[in-house]
Amino acid sequence: MGPRLGLRRGLRSRTVADVDPFRGLGIPGIPGLGDLLSLLQKQTEALAQLPRTLTDLNRTIGELTAATTLARETIESTQRITERLEGLVEELQEPVRALKPGLERVGKVLDDPAVDTVPETLRRIHDDLMPLISGLRAAQTRVGSVTDVLRRRPRSGDAQDS
Repeated sequence: MGPRLGLRRGLRSRTVADVDPFRGLGIPGIPGLGDLLSLLQKQTEALAQLPRTLTDLNRTIGELTAATTLARETIESTQRITERLEGLVEELQEPVRALKPGLERVGKVLDDPAVDTVPETLRRIHDDLMPLISGLRAAQTRVGSVTDVLRRRPRSGDAQDS
């Protein structure tokens, strides 16, 4: 089979100028034929890239589906947590409201200027009472020692009864 006649297929050579393929064949040039061929070539190239574009689109749709599924699961989890929190708030609301009057009274007491003197008063009491308590403990220890000695000593009546 010999060489095929017709339009050149494949990439154009950089050394060959774009000319009307029917030029020199005795057929008058058709206006816009070069534009039409250029347009057909671009369309063919676009169609050749279509499978890869569709593959990319399918992959992107899959990722979008996965992201949507994850978002839906997150929303469902958030709703469950919200429901649990609402239940806890309802359960705690009444006891907290019952504490309010007492807390207000405590607040009034703590606002009293006398409360500011409590730490100094406690320090003075501590400083005054600790030596007394220490003395009492020492005296208790001495009295305990004396009573122990007296308990161990035989009584005069006990020795005669034997």
